[in-house]
Amino acid sequence: MSTTTEGLEDVVAANSRICDIDGKLGKLTYFGVDVHDLAKYSSFEETAYLLWHGQLPTQGQLEELKAQLNASRSLPKRFIDLLWLLPPKSSPMEVLRTSISALAAFDAESSGDAESNLGRAIRLTAAMPTIVASWENIRNGREPLAPLADKSHATNFLYMLTGKMPDDYTAHVLDVALILHADHELNASTFAARVAAGTLANMYAAVTAAISALSGPLHGGANEQVMRMLLRIGDVGGAEAYIQDALARKERIMGFGHRVYRTEDPRATHLRAMSKELGERAGDTRWYEMSRIIEEYIKQHKGLNANVDFYSASVYYTMGMPVDLDTPIFACSRISGWTAHVLEQYANNRLIRPRAEYVGPKVTPYVPIEQRG
Repeated sequence: MSTTTEGLEDVVAANSRICDIDGKLGKLTYFGVDVHDLAKYSSFEETAYLLWHGQLPTQGQLEELKAQLNASRSLPKRFIDLLWLLPPKSSPMEVLRTSISALAAFDAESSGDAESNLGRAIRLTAAMPTIVASWENIRNGREPLAPLADKSHATNFLYMLTGKMPDDYTAHVLDVALILHADHELNASTFAARVAAGTLANMYAAVTAAISALSGPLHGGANEQVMRMLLRIGDVGGAEAYIQDALARKERIMGFGHRVYRTEDPRATHLRAMSKELGERAGDTRWYEMSRIIEEYIKQHKGLNANVDFYSASVYYTMGMPVDLDTPIFACSRISGWTAHVLEQYANNRLIRPRAEYVGPKVTPYVPIEQRG
């Protein structure tokens, strides 16, 4: 009898040059570039270029990519008309999944070569924030806003979402959050994308598969659940008692632990600091303070570290984001990583077809229907 590994934990399923995680040291790199350096010095656009090309861009290459993203942010009118047909109570992740699938019908290119697929990666990365912001306006009965022609990815998203030009600090915080979420090796959604791409399904199908996987609360939905927990607690004084009671009820506390990291998630380091500073700037640090109390209690009593989802919840909420947009915002970043992995899968493709260990009955005689009791 062969050995099975539940959840494929620590099973190496692919060779990849894109992302490296050292779980013991808590280190994350994209093509060897430390995510801490990217968070401090880079931009999301530069990070996306790195993920797609395997190297940081020159100034000219970066400006070219920015121009390509700016040229691809607008959505076709008939596509916007489709969004207006969806029920207003549809969840943003349902809308995003349906939208990316539908967007394939608006792709004028038929070629599946590497250059065409890189173009799709750029267009998908540009369009996804427009879709999320458009849906936020449409479900509230407002016309979507057209993207700005000469602003950054983060600035554009915040403007289309709120109708107001964000200040430089808020745009910077979102930019860093997008960098931190851009890729994370073979997580569930990326693996789903590669499985779909391995069949030579087109990039839209692969990204649709990724969004479907991301929508689950054990993956991208965790940050939304963290914020809903903080809102239930309501004030700093009730945080420790709430967690004590939740643990006594054996309730799962989202945003803690990680399948790979055995130390602090390096992304959480930056998000914690941003949660604190955003709260101080807004004059309301209670979400950060509650988060710190919960983090310290869980670490002391359960030995678990906060992961990327835990502090991203309070970061997005303090920025004024609706809670159910947390996971779509995650997707607006991870689209860069998903498409990088799809491009890598296409470049050296082999159909991904694992086996299952059969544990059912070995021999079951067929019984005619009239004899079944």
